[in-house]
Amino acid sequence: MERKKAIIIGSGIAGLATAIRLQNHGFDVHVYEINDTPGGKLTEFYKSGYRFDCGPSLFTMPQFVEELFQISGKEISEYFKYIKKEKICTYFYEDGTRFTAFADRERFAKTAANIFEVSEEKILKYFKKSKKKYDLTSSLFLEKSLHRLSTYLSKDTLKAIGSVRALDINKTLHQLNEDEFEDPRVVQLFDRFATYNGSSPFKTPGIMSMIPHLEQHYGTFFPRGGMYSITKSLFQLAIEIGVDFHFKTKVDEILVDQKKAKGILVNNTIFEADIVVSNMDIVPTYKTLLTHQKAPEKVIKQPRSSSALLFYWGIKREFPELDLHNIFFSKNYQREFDAIFNKKGVSEDPTVYINITSKNEPRDAPAKCENWFVMINVPGNEGQDWDSIIKKSRDNILKKLSRLLDDDIENLIESEEILDPRTIESNTQSYQGSLYGASSNTKYAAFLRHPNFSRKIENLYFCGGSVHPGGGIPLCLLSGKIVSELIQKDYKSNMV
Repeated sequence: MERKKAIIIGSGIAGLATAIRLQNHGFDVHVYEINDTPGGKLTEFYKSGYRFDCGPSLFTMPQFVEELFQISGKEISEYFKYIKKEKICTYFYEDGTRFTAFADRERFAKTAANIFEVSEEKILKYFKKSKKKYDLTSSLFLEKSLHRLSTYLSKDTLKAIGSVRALDINKTLHQLNEDEFEDPRVVQLFDRFATYNGSSPFKTPGIMSMIPHLEQHYGTFFPRGGMYSITKSLFQLAIEIGVDFHFKTKVDEILVDQKKAKGILVNNTIFEADIVVSNMDIVPTYKTLLTHQKAPEKVIKQPRSSSALLFYWGIKREFPELDLHNIFFSKNYQREFDAIFNKKGVSEDPTVYINITSKNEPRDAPAKCENWFVMINVPGNEGQDWDSIIKKSRDNILKKLSRLLDDDIENLIESEEILDPRTIESNTQSYQGSLYGASSNTKYAAFLRHPNFSRKIENLYFCGGSVHPGGGIPLCLLSGKIVSELIQKDYKSNMV
């Protein structure tokens, strides 16, 4: 039987996962990528003897990567290695408090009880509730399409509906955390998990308190070779099983005939296919590739998630007090989130995220130096004066870090690169430079995300952080799984 042909537009993590799955399902897969390397947001660069990861900085739920090697009949250790971290993150507060979040939940709770005004029992109870929310909803919200009736005709769905009160969807994450904890430092600690999907704890629903479970139960990991090794290993796997890649290739249009996707147009050349999957952000997919089709305006006009302003600094000194992941909290973080989501600006006292891969990979920086990935959350690109914002933010970040680390940080910077929402948007085709597509700032957000398939155009599917189930490495990998399973059902007779 002749193999069906699938075209995937974009080679982000979701595009790579979809390509691997469809190739294993018997499709002849071709991936078209506008850039000269795979990975989308998850890439790397070198400068002045330093190596930097771009994009996601935290790796969790490695089972979704492992699964791609398993279904391909390959031994993952030959392509990809990672270690489980004992320490998840070190938190720095303006009042001088420092807290190390350990991966072991009992040790986490004990350390928290020694530092904050909270009992071990309270912390462990919170984690237990977090697990319950995840267990009730993961099969519905994360592992299946929310837009197919079959998803709702299951025992898991009925169980989740029967336990809706336990999901805390009618209060914000901040309200939930204030109800749970008296110490404002603990509230802020658990509020920050809203940033995992680019939202505000003062707007996103309390169900998002399930996110800490992902760190405490599944753990956090460091990929050998840095985060970009995830991209490299999946790309190598895809090549070996027969996926065909076309780099530096701009897709001009998704071709549709009689409400069926028929292929793509590239530089006036038609490439036909039985299946077309867009790993491109859903907004530019409609605005640039489906210009002759009616766009779902309500869906694509949803408010976007936060973006990021990143400074990649080569630091000519080692800081023993810093770990791989570090967070320097804002003193008034409600004002910070209001600035991002209400005023479309940046707080003068932002929360600063620093990741230092040279802690685990010394070759990522020269001897006795460190590579700092310094990030603050900012709004998406809506025409702000970013040059002014960058200058002011840089000054504020340096003042904050110099004060809390008791050193002149600016004097230690010997290499610098900057990434802002404009360049994120232009480099990755992410609308407004948002990191996670639409924000999750309402309890209906999950249902309003664009589905992984087109309701009006047959043979057209979507994967990646801008569609269901959302952004971040685990969810992007899951979107690839959801898409491949939808295609498998739609083309069951043609699958291997």
